[in-house]
Amino acid sequence: MKIIVPMAGRGSRLRPHTLTVPKPLVPVAGQPIVHRLVKDIAEVVNEPIEEVAFILGDPAFFGDEVVKSLTELAEGLGAKASIYRQDQPLGTGHAIMCAKESLDGSAVIAYADTLIQADFDLDSSADSVIWVKQVDRPEAYGVVQLNEAKEIVELVEKPEEFVSDLAVIGIYYFKEVSQLRSELQKVLDNNIIHGGEYQINDGIKGMMSNGKVFKTGEVQQWMDCGNKKVTVETNAQVLRNEQAKGNDHVHSSVVSENSIIIQPCFIGKNAKITNSVVGPYASIGSNTSISDSRIQNSIIQHDTNISNANMKDSMIGSKVEYNGLARDLSLGDYSTLDD
Repeated sequence: MKIIVPMAGRGSRLRPHTLTVPKPLVPVAGQPIVHRLVKDIAEVVNEPIEEVAFILGDPAFFGDEVVKSLTELAEGLGAKASIYRQDQPLGTGHAIMCAKESLDGSAVIAYADTLIQADFDLDSSADSVIWVKQVDRPEAYGVVQLNEAKEIVELVEKPEEFVSDLAVIGIYYFKEVSQLRSELQKVLDNNIIHGGEYQINDGIKGMMSNGKVFKTGEVQQWMDCGNKKVTVETNAQVLRNEQAKGNDHVHSSVVSENSIIIQPCFIGKNAKITNSVVGPYASIGSNTSISDSRIQNSIIQHDTNISNANMKDSMIGSKVEYNGLARDLSLGDYSTLDD
């Protein structure tokens, strides 16, 4: 089994946090988004992972440190890491084809801006599985249309009239991913473009027209990381999930003086908490100091100093200095703010 991860976008909706760090490497509950995604998939597919292929953008932004992190992620699963580049933002289909040398055998393709809890039992009668989630406003999503046999017969982007309420979440399984590669090559060769981009859906529709059977897989949780608000919500949900598993993520090196830690939380290596209340649903990075503060439902990254703050629903980057009051904040790396 292979895992293919297109992650070349710059994550503009999550700025300022993605001005210095690619969105898939922004930490949620102490781990980068893409690390959690790949590990979660590897855990539930019940097959050895032989290769993880990452499609990155501009090397000036997705540089050596990013490549090192992703290589260690794949190798930690006993898999080969393959790094590809998408030099132009030409869509999902184009991004996947940048990794065409890895597009053979069985594969999961997963976009690195979402986290899931899902059942990955694969239907042996299906050539492909597309994971979906029931949503309240299907007109805001791409949805699947099913026939009486519960097979996917059409993909409809943001339907104006009701088609179904099953939204595509951006995770796909292909029993033989070279079939998708062949259809996407036709998309590129024939310059089939929607919205100025080459789309994975056109490759999938080509497979459907050749009689390939597509089924749905349903997720119990679909956690978005597209902007600050939903990333903070996802952080809280991941911490709840970890607590339900009995996991405690307060590192043994954490120093807590005259403070209260309300679980669930993540508190990283060598963090220091003084005269403060932290939690619930707070993620505090390594080497970060919190003093005389109340922090809840927030993400604070590494090497940051927070004092005199009453902080909720906030997202704070690395190497930040903040001395403040009550605030719903979004501060990027290397910021300084003193109230």
